[in-house]
Amino acid sequence: MQQHLKHISKLLSLVLRHKPETIGLQLDANGWAKVDELIQKINESGTAVDAATIDLVVETNDKKRFAFNEDKTLIRASQGHSIEVELNLKPLLPPDILYHGTTERFLKSILKTGLTKQQRQHVHLSETLTTARAVGARHGNPVILNIHAKAMAAAGFLFYLSDNGVWLVDSVPVQYITV
Repeated sequence: MQQHLKHISKLLSLVLRHKPETIGLQLDANGWAKVDELIQKINESGTAVDAATIDLVVETNDKKRFAFNEDKTLIRASQGHSIEVELNLKPLLPPDILYHGTTERFLKSILKTGLTKQQRQHVHLSETLTTARAVGARHGNPVILNIHAKAMAAAGFLFYLSDNGVWLVDSVPVQYITV
């Protein structure tokens, strides 16, 4: 069962964040998909899933990657999209310092050019060292970057807080990064 939930979670990440077309799904402009249509399309693609399983994946995902609307008829990814969606997040004043987890192999490049969103809509930052360390450890020996977020905001950079607590910004210039 646990392996099936992991598979469904990865599939939801793929279709709700990156490639809805892989199962013939269309997201609305805000990244929402109809839950019943999502279930139908996943089943048609050869993976068995029902509403209870989708609900379990959403409720137990440790990163809270997915969210339902109030009546659970719509679902979307909270952040991390490589496709254009409008999450309708309002700019917020960030804390003094936020963190970004990366690996040693990317450090030299980041310290030269800063953090860029690359294929995603935003650079992802966290409020805790623990989260940043976990993110960095996914791809090797983690390195934690301190992002001087409040100074960036004072300079005009806009920060957003996703539904699952991830801070989002378009880029982080090198002068706001310390190791």
